[in-house]
Amino acid sequence: MSPRSTVAEARRTRSRIIDRSVALASVDGLEGLTIGRLATDLGLSKAGVLGHFGTKETLQLATLERASILFTTLVWEPAADAEPGLPRLRAVCESWIAYLEHAREIFPGGCLFTTAAVEFDAHDGPVRKNLARLLLVWRRRLAGEVRLAVEAGHLPADTDAEQIVHELTGIYLALNQALQLLRDPLAATRTRRSLDRVLPQAA
Repeated sequence: MSPRSTVAEARRTRSRIIDRSVALASVDGLEGLTIGRLATDLGLSKAGVLGHFGTKETLQLATLERASILFTTLVWEPAADAEPGLPRLRAVCESWIAYLEHAREIFPGGCLFTTAAVEFDAHDGPVRKNLARLLLVWRRRLAGEVRLAVEAGHLPADTDAEQIVHELTGIYLALNQALQLLRDPLAATRTRRSLDRVLPQAA
C-alpha cells in the first residue's frame, strides 16, 4: 500500500469515527462518548480509535466541529439563495424546523448543541469554550440577517436584532424539547405560530 493510500485510509477512518461520534453524542452527550463503544460500533480496536485523537477531549472537540458543519449544511445552506433579510431569515427558520424534525440519521437524539449546552454550561475548559464560540457564531449570523431585514425595510427600523435572536433561540430550544421529550405531534405547528409572532410573514 502506498503512503498516499495509507493517509487516505486514515482520513476515511477518522471521518467515520467522527460521524459516529456525532450520532452517539446527540443521544448520550459528549461526555457519553467512549472509545470502547466507538470501537465496537465501527469494528475497530480501541487503539485504532484512540490513535486518531489521543484524548477524549480532542474527540469531543472534533465532534463539535463536525456537528457545526452538518448544522450549517442542513439549516443555512438550503436557505442561502433566498433574498437576504426577512425572506432568508424565514427560510432559515423553516429549514431549522426540518433539521430538528427529520435529521434522525445524522442526529438521532435531536440537536447535539442543545444536549452539549446542558452538559457543559457549568463547566470550564476547551469543550465549553468551543461550544460557546460555535453558538455565538450562529447567533451573530442570525442577528446579521435581522439587520439586513431592517435595512431592506422588511422589519421596523427600531427592531432589536439581539432580542429577535434571543427569542428565536428560545423557540427552537422549546421545539427540540417538544419533539424529543414530549413527542408532541403539534410541535412544528406551534413553532410556526411562535415565529409568526416574532417575524412577519412577508415583507
